[in-house]
Amino acid sequence: METTKKLGFKEKFAYGLGAVGKDMVYMLSASYVLYYYQDIMGVSAWVMGIILLVARVFDAFNDPLMGVIVAKTKSRWGKFRPWLFLGTLTNAIVLFVMFAAPPSLTAKGLVAYAAIFYILWGVTYTMMDIPYWSMVPAFTKSGKEREGMAALGRTCAGVGSAIVTIITMIAVTFIGSTLTGKSKNNVNVKLNSPEVYVMELNEASAATGEYKLLSNASIDVTGDKSEFAATTYFTQDNSKYTINLDGTEYTKDNSKLQLAIDSEDSSMLILYLDEAEYASVNEDSQFTASLTSTKEVERVGFKYFSLIIAILFFLFILVTCICIKEKSTVDVETVGVGQMFKSLIKNDQAMAMVITIVMVNTATYITSNLLIYFFKYDLAGSNWQGNYTLFNTFAGGIQILAMMAFFPLLRKFFNTMKIFTICIISAIAGYVILLVMALTGTTAVYPFLVPGFFIMAAVGIMNVLVTIFLANTVDYGELKNNRREESVIFSMQTFVVKLASGIAALIASICLSVFKISEGSGPSIDMSQSSLVVQLKDYMNGIIENGALVVSNNSVVGLRLVMTLLPVLVLVLAFIVFKKRYTLTDARLADISEQLAARKGQTSSAAE
Repeated sequence: METTKKLGFKEKFAYGLGAVGKDMVYMLSASYVLYYYQDIMGVSAWVMGIILLVARVFDAFNDPLMGVIVAKTKSRWGKFRPWLFLGTLTNAIVLFVMFAAPPSLTAKGLVAYAAIFYILWGVTYTMMDIPYWSMVPAFTKSGKEREGMAALGRTCAGVGSAIVTIITMIAVTFIGSTLTGKSKNNVNVKLNSPEVYVMELNEASAATGEYKLLSNASIDVTGDKSEFAATTYFTQDNSKYTINLDGTEYTKDNSKLQLAIDSEDSSMLILYLDEAEYASVNEDSQFTASLTSTKEVERVGFKYFSLIIAILFFLFILVTCICIKEKSTVDVETVGVGQMFKSLIKNDQAMAMVITIVMVNTATYITSNLLIYFFKYDLAGSNWQGNYTLFNTFAGGIQILAMMAFFPLLRKFFNTMKIFTICIISAIAGYVILLVMALTGTTAVYPFLVPGFFIMAAVGIMNVLVTIFLANTVDYGELKNNRREESVIFSMQTFVVKLASGIAALIASICLSVFKISEGSGPSIDMSQSSLVVQLKDYMNGIIENGALVVSNNSVVGLRLVMTLLPVLVLVLAFIVFKKRYTLTDARLADISEQLAARKGQTSSAAE
């Protein structure tokens, strides 16, 4: 009889390292692919929402099929490691290509590019994700060691997610600034006789309709050569700028602007100032402006940051493949895709957990998808990236601390059911605090760490609880259906995470479209039209005729509501499902264990 010795540090480290790399890649895609294609590359938020949802749902239903393929695999390297290696290699390549979209593509070409490579990314990720989680029985003993390895993998996956959450925008900005600063494609365009308008904003940051046309204006714009190949549009959010108006300096911290360029001889800029600043301006005021595009910085930054993450991902999983040795006799039962879903339906406790997890993950993913827009367009300011990074650093640290310290501490005093309730209450409290702070005009980043603590601590602990609850449903299913279906149940965890991310991405995309939260939010600028100057002038004339037209700030109220109230609603529904449907208390689990032990004892006696 083949036995497996107790796992040592090397195997545990290798398996955990693979989880870190795996979820670094997943978090980069889940949190930033919408931002990259919608905010940087200019793909419609509606279109991206549909692409993300279709791809994730397709990928989620593809997971069980991959499980069947893995189960049927026979090779000298085992069932799991060949797919783990191949899936990682191809997924790393696709990840880089996905974040390296050519800026020269047409609008339709970019949509096709995003759809093709995002779907390919999901398929190749499944190729390595399913064998990663399914291989645990192939190198561990059953029982506590197996559960410990699953918990270790989930914890390390959380660490990988937190790392990417913390460092992405810092790294993207640094890499992009470094490379574009040395780029030979950078050009400076001096606009000839630009039309410059100063418009008045009231206390609600709405344009009153009052304006002044300046006669003495000079504008210099620096950007990538490709940005000036056709008509160009800049806002305060996709450029760094310094404006001098009669000796007073303006940046995105104390002003807003929109600039449309058809050519060096045809351009128009609108500068928005509050009532006091507006009153000091006259038609003869001296105006000079220097703008530097940040679109290329982020595009290049994401391209090469994704390359770094892809390489680390491959190296980490390579360590896993080398250090983990599969048992040659391990057997994985092969069942059809239909049987997998039938098994889930027959296990009412697993079904309850799947529904609960989908809703919990959807709630948190809605916020994570919209968080970068909240910092960029709501809190805004020239240091929005620094504030966003600070918040993510704190939130990621809390998530890791919650998994490694808070959960063991709470487990000493409460059972897992009560801990789940505490987590739901904590997350809801965090969202309510976040909404109150946003609606009352809080702009400093540090107060937002308070709701961040409550939400991310809950998320970290629930990551651990999910693994425990699903493991419990395996024993329950074995007792009820006389089948122990660990691979089926745990493949459902991957399924629900991907399904939830697709739903959340669609909701986020709808929010961005409905409330016009994007680069250039304000006028509806159609980049495919020949004259952006005419479009911007028509927009300004609309403000003059109607007055009190919100430029940007009021549109983020919808963003605040979607990223707070909607998650609260979904969490409440998740809690109701959990409380009514999930019944595997500690006492019931103990009873189930006793019944299974008795059944196995009877089977052994009969065999003798």
